[in-house]
Amino acid sequence: MEVKIVNQSPFEIPAYATPLSAGMDIRANITATIVLKPLERTLVPTGLFIELPQGYEAQIRPRSGLAAKHGISIVNSPGTIDADYRGEIKVILVNLSSEDFSLQPGERIAQMVVAQHARVEWKEVNNLSDSERGAGGFGSTGVK
Repeated sequence: MEVKIVNQSPFEIPAYATPLSAGMDIRANITATIVLKPLERTLVPTGLFIELPQGYEAQIRPRSGLAAKHGISIVNSPGTIDADYRGEIKVILVNLSSEDFSLQPGERIAQMVVAQHARVEWKEVNNLSDSERGAGGFGSTGVK
């Protein structure tokens, strides 16, 4: 699928790291290092603008390496870019570790997954059909 992209950063456009990757890495469009203190969050620009076709969204997800090694995540994970949004893609990073984290210009900060989605029409009813699980939630199926 071809998707229009405007890149106002000096860094490369999102790309798949391997042939079977679902997500594409996106980079911080900053000119100087940003230091994120523990529990601090910041809005990081990417310099990217996209035009998705109707019925698609882009999900902005944390990078597992940043999360595991440095405690860096995304506050609203996954972030959603709707097909009608034309503004700059920005990422809300948070430092969940106990140490400062230095974010460098051009660093890969998140991954973007483009996915098709359905739209629903609600049908209001008084009752729902029974299921094996029923109303059980939050651990009702056990831990093993």
